[in-house]
Amino acid sequence: MRATSKMALALGGLILLSPLGLIIPAQFGAGSAWGEWEADEMKRMLGYAPAGLQKMGELWKAPMPDYSFAGWQDKGMPRLSLAYIFAGLLGAGLIALLAWLIGKLLAKEDDRPAP
Repeated sequence: MRATSKMALALGGLILLSPLGLIIPAQFGAGSAWGEWEADEMKRMLGYAPAGLQKMGELWKAPMPDYSFAGWQDKGMPRLSLAYIFAGLLGAGLIALLAWLIGKLLAKEDDRPAP
């Protein structure tokens, strides 16, 4: 088995395991994942939110907030898990496509293998 095939299988396994990031905190009442806090949540936990976090937090809106589709936040753990897996596949696919495009742009004609 080639190294790229092994890496793809490992990445696929990790993507399939990504819903554990939802399931485990829900089972233990842990709240949000560490470091994924919004300014409001940080203010609730610490009593204040850094001004830079409040200012920069509004600068970017994620295409899939909370790794889910709009309206799916209250649909239960099975749907949220599917959304997590889809978000993982989408993110990994976009990164792989970007890496492939950069490789194509940077590769020289004489570096390419003969057919």
